[in-house]
Amino acid sequence: MTSRDTLLQAAQERRQQDQLPYFGALTPQEAYDLLRADPRAVLVDVRTQAELDWIGGPDVPEAQSAHVEWSGYPGGAQNPRFVEELKARVPVDAPVLFLCRSAARSKHAARVATEAGYRFAMDVLEGFEGARDEQHHRKTVEGWCVRGLPWHGA
Repeated sequence: MTSRDTLLQAAQERRQQDQLPYFGALTPQEAYDLLRADPRAVLVDVRTQAELDWIGGPDVPEAQSAHVEWSGYPGGAQNPRFVEELKARVPVDAPVLFLCRSAARSKHAARVATEAGYRFAMDVLEGFEGARDEQHHRKTVEGWCVRGLPWHGA
């Protein structure tokens, strides 16, 4: 297992390299390792409830897991209470790892969380299902699932 400090440094290096407007970014494996190394770290799944119901999600300890929708289903309207709901579930000083389907919404969530005072807001690269393959299928190219990290189906 990699140390908390080493993982946070890796996230910061990606921040500098990619000029990210939040603390940094971690690969799915690094995010999982940070959850194991730091009991205060929280994985926030920003996918819709429908996505969780249909696809499933990461298996992480309940105390280190939260669900705060970035946008709603159907329609995709941004959740106007995102920051309020996040603050109700995750302490502002905790390392917070944002995860979505393919690492698009999670980047926005990390930026907004940073603007709301979260010092350690991070994006989980690749997302839960990852990018689509040539046949437009997910969970085949990259992401939490493909990396063999613990998850449960719907």
